Amino acid sequence: MHKFIVERSFVTPFTAQDLSDVGARMAPCLKLHDVSWIRSYLSEDRLRMVCEYEARDAESVRKVQRESSASFDRVWAGQLIEP
Repeated sequence: MHKFIVERSFVTPFTAQDLSDVGARMAPCLKLHDVSWIRSYLSEDRLRMVCEYEARDAESVRKVQRESSASFDRVWAGQLIEP
């Protein structure tokens, strides 16, 4: 499995309800495409978010986003660098 980052931006602040709604739509898609959500970071102004996933390939991550109607700017592969 590889690590992928999904970058998101929002026109209006992303709310707790938005998060709940997207999470509910995304859960079955994650399972279907064998993608694991690891963590997300939401900016203080709630207008930007980055999410980390593990998956076989970037296209699987994109499919999850599209099928769950989760808006995103880009998906890219990355590696974890720790101290």
